[in-house]
Amino acid sequence: MPREVTDPDGITWTCIQAFSGLGKDPEKEEAARVDGKADAFQVVCTPSGGAQSVRLELPGNWERTASDEDLLDRIRTRLDQDR
Repeated sequence: MPREVTDPDGITWTCIQAFSGLGKDPEKEEAARVDGKADAFQVVCTPSGGAQSVRLELPGNWERTASDEDLLDRIRTRLDQDR
């Protein structure tokens, strides 16, 4: 299930676990899992507007437990790393 957060610049980021649209097959879920980490998954956050998408590593329950501010901090950090 996608999660949306809006940053102070008014950009809405839609974050979704990588491969989540491929169904509930256990192999698909494993494809999104971060290698070597039991409870970490690849999550892609796509912005509204001109900024680039980012890929984050987040815990399996990120949709419910990560605060909006935590997601935005991780997105900002990743954007800074990619520059």
